[in-house]
Amino acid sequence: MWGMIATWRMAVEGLTEGANTLEKGGSAEEAIVKAISEVEDFPYYKSVGYGGLPNEEMEVELDAAYMNGTTLDFGAVGAVKDFKNPIKIARRLSVEKANNFLVGVGAEKFAHKEGFERKTMLTDRAKIHYKNRVHKLNQQENELTPYSGHDTVGMVALDQQGLMTAGTSTSGLFMKKPGRVGDSPVIGSGLYVDSEIGGATATGLGEDLMKGMV
Repeated sequence: MWGMIATWRMAVEGLTEGANTLEKGGSAEEAIVKAISEVEDFPYYKSVGYGGLPNEEMEVELDAAYMNGTTLDFGAVGAVKDFKNPIKIARRLSVEKANNFLVGVGAEKFAHKEGFERKTMLTDRAKIHYKNRVHKLNQQENELTPYSGHDTVGMVALDQQGLMTAGTSTSGLFMKKPGRVGDSPVIGSGLYVDSEIGGATATGLGEDLMKGMV
């Protein structure tokens, strides 16, 4: 028996890739990283990875987390800039004995040392969205709301060996304050998985989710 579930339409292609891995007897670890990386790499999803919407200073800051439901090992990164696949960095951190959750410059130094691919994650399309929003705010045509332009991709996988994994990845709130981190990379808030019980991920406004201990 195997299975995989994810949030939102943007996950379909990645979910298909991950499901193919699981169907062939591959591990849930491989499947979830492959599937979320697929979402991170697609430039037209505005809330994850490459093409993600920027913060108020027009910088793309990415959050991601990975968890193994059998060992309960986890890795997470927050406010990472200019690295291609934050989910891969999170997965790598999960094998460390400590220092499993790194943010900002510290996470970037680790990723660089470990040889993860650097990439400018701000796209021309995202710049246009940013400039349009700034113009509207300056003209007082609308008010920026917490739910303007963000969704987390979250996935849970079960492989034929009974291992479950979970992962999340997001660029967070559009026009957020620099350094803001939501629930997505927080173990027990944005995601959790136990191979003997089940797994879950969350999507929505991180501040609301953390208040509810979802």
